Amino acid sequence: MTVLTQSPARPGSGGAGGGGRRLVELVLRARELSILGALIVLVVGTTIANPRFLSEQGLRDIFLNASILVLLAVGQSMVVVTRNIDLSVGSVVGLVAFSAGRFASGGDRNVVLVLLVGVLIGLACGLVNGLLVSFCRVPSLVVTLGTLYVIQGLDYRIAQGDQISASELPASVLGLGSDGVLGIPYLPIITVAVMLAAGYYLRSYSSGREFYAIGSSPEAAMLAGVPIRRRILTAYLVSGALAGLAGVLWLSRFGTVVADAANGWELTVVAAVVVGGVAITGGVGTVYGAALGALLLTTIGSVLVVLKVNPFWQEAITGVLLLLAISVDRLLALRVTRALRQRSLESTVHQDVPAPSEGKGES
Repeated sequence: MTVLTQSPARPGSGGAGGGGRRLVELVLRARELSILGALIVLVVGTTIANPRFLSEQGLRDIFLNASILVLLAVGQSMVVVTRNIDLSVGSVVGLVAFSAGRFASGGDRNVVLVLLVGVLIGLACGLVNGLLVSFCRVPSLVVTLGTLYVIQGLDYRIAQGDQISASELPASVLGLGSDGVLGIPYLPIITVAVMLAAGYYLRSYSSGREFYAIGSSPEAAMLAGVPIRRRILTAYLVSGALAGLAGVLWLSRFGTVVADAANGWELTVVAAVVVGGVAITGGVGTVYGAALGALLLTTIGSVLVVLKVNPFWQEAITGVLLLLAISVDRLLALRVTRALRQRSLESTVHQDVPAPSEGKGES
């Protein structure tokens, strides 16, 4: 879908570009509203079956569990929008959680310093991914699959069968995962702030909209002078930094960390992004939709626990939702393309029809 790279029509012109942009935005809003509706139905139905599901502690657990996944989904969505993917985020979370835990357990470390260490480790991982994908032009699937195993091996090498326990961590680090402001935990506050900042940047800045231009049509973006390599590198740096931040939050949330923390989460993050309406083919989607997708998957997991359903069904439902989301994306893409082509033809016909000549006065 190249509509996001077209110049908008002048107000009141009714051009195909402006109409196409409005059509795409309408489709995206419909996707996000449908996810929100499914989430509401799921919560209401579970509450009817078990009224304790919407207790204060129940809601707190849902938002705490969703915060880390939403944070990873925000970074992943910036990568996927550029028609790439980052499969290394789960291993980065595990590496940062253990490394930051070992650093924090060395004394009464300040929580800000621990956060900075985690983000720097994530940035380093994102830099490696970004350089290989953007400048070396290696397919992102191959690069991030390789770095996934490399980072996992490095994590096991550092851990050497050891683990970090909550008793070794400073109170400030543990407080980040348990305390809050006005009854609202710190983790959701941090996640919402990051999500809003990323969403505002992608929508309001020309450099942010260039991410969509790259995903919609790399060839057209190159002809338009978009710095493709730099933008893709930036997407991976953001994804790595947020994975590093998520690793520290994982440490503060659970306290006890082993070498395989967040193992397998990379596929859950990709599923959340795609279910949230970010097209795997790039160029379409928002971080808000990705966040809703992550919240939906987390809520499904909590619902299955409350209803005492076999955890196997969580993976099965996630797979069904992923297939459904990809199918819906394909159908919507075909319908939008057909609608845009029809509007373009109608606009061409209206331009070709000559204006009626005015009658000349009699001499």
